[in-house]
Amino acid sequence: MRHNTSIRIYTANTLMQGGTVTLDKDQSHYLVTVMRQKTGANLLAFNGKDGEWLTQITDVNKRAVTIQILEQTKIQTTEPDLWFAFAPIKKARLDFIAQKVTELGINRIMPVMTRRTIVDRIKSDRMLANAIEAAEQCERLSIPTIDEMTKLEKLINTWPDDRLLMFCDEDLSGRDAYHALKETAKASGKQKWGVLIGPEGGFDDHERTLIKSKPNTVVVSLGPRILRADTAAISAITIWQTAIGDWGKSE
Repeated sequence: MRHNTSIRIYTANTLMQGGTVTLDKDQSHYLVTVMRQKTGANLLAFNGKDGEWLTQITDVNKRAVTIQILEQTKIQTTEPDLWFAFAPIKKARLDFIAQKVTELGINRIMPVMTRRTIVDRIKSDRMLANAIEAAEQCERLSIPTIDEMTKLEKLINTWPDDRLLMFCDEDLSGRDAYHALKETAKASGKQKWGVLIGPEGGFDDHERTLIKSKPNTVVVSLGPRILRADTAAISAITIWQTAIGDWGKSE
């Protein structure tokens, strides 16, 4: 069911018909000051658990807007079980990555420290804010989890046995990604995956050997050109979604 409102908001509160939710200070300021919303205006709200709901503003205050929950517009759906591990890059491009991988359906974002990573810390709250904004705009019904940064060795050594890892190797040693993913998924029957993207300078030989040593690693190539980290991330997830994700369900 579609309604005449383009504003979607994420809230951590429970959503149920007839209930009310008081939005936080930042959301309230955005709605009142930026979007000029008034009492009686309709909004769409979601929380990652209860689907999407049509709501109406019942009280307007720059510090605390209250909405009443009217009716459900979408039932809750889940994203494909896909994690995204990557070496963080510069702030503006990090914002871009958080937004775009959310739009593409990633459900867990995992910053990784490699030997050539140039960023030694990230602001998880900033990444989460970018992910929430992207989910609100792309009509997604959930928000990805944002992990704290971890070392590559720990990530690989604790990688779950039941989860395959799409390793995008810049040395072009892997098979073309699309066919490698489809064949591996068919042969293994596994539904859980992760995508691993390296830093701008690539993985070093020790790291590459470690990653390839794991039996659930699927080494793929993203083509003949060396891609920037953010370009590689979007390319890899797009190929995965097309080959075995929710873009390819009609095949």
